[in-house]
Amino acid sequence: MPRWVNVANLFTAIRLILAPMIVLAILRGNDRRALLLFACAAVTDVMDGAAARHLDLVTQAGAYFDPIADKCLLSGVFVALAAAGHVPRWFVSLVLGRDVYLLFAAGFLMWLTPMRRFPPSIWGKASTFVQIVTVVLWLTRNVAPLPMLEALSAAILWPCAVFTLWSGIHYTWRGVQLARAH
Repeated sequence: MPRWVNVANLFTAIRLILAPMIVLAILRGNDRRALLLFACAAVTDVMDGAAARHLDLVTQAGAYFDPIADKCLLSGVFVALAAAGHVPRWFVSLVLGRDVYLLFAAGFLMWLTPMRRFPPSIWGKASTFVQIVTVVLWLTRNVAPLPMLEALSAAILWPCAVFTLWSGIHYTWRGVQLARAH
């Protein structure tokens, strides 16, 4: 069996499979199901990282597919939440814009330099965490429309936007530094 076929990459594959199911649940107005599926997807994110590190299952395939699974999940969910009228479109444009920018920047660096690895930064991980919390709060707000949840979900958009922007700036700075080194 190839080394890339392992439990850590299986968790990543499950997250990729769950992403369209969550999007469909949101678009169909079944936020309770979307929240449950999103919680499962979030658990797979934790589990794939733990399995890769603690069971020595780190692979190049996993290094590529894990962030792709994260982006498919989060981008899809944010687009669905905006399409359903739950989150503002400016916010989703910011999140997607940063992701598209980073994708093109990585492609540009791969074209111009021998760089092939773009490990996540602490700010990228923090941004992903805050985005996950944002999704959970917005889905929970839709399942249980309590005044406190409505206030928290509205308030989390700004810190999430700041973390998203800052991580994009940090990745840009890091990319420039790495490109100069090559």
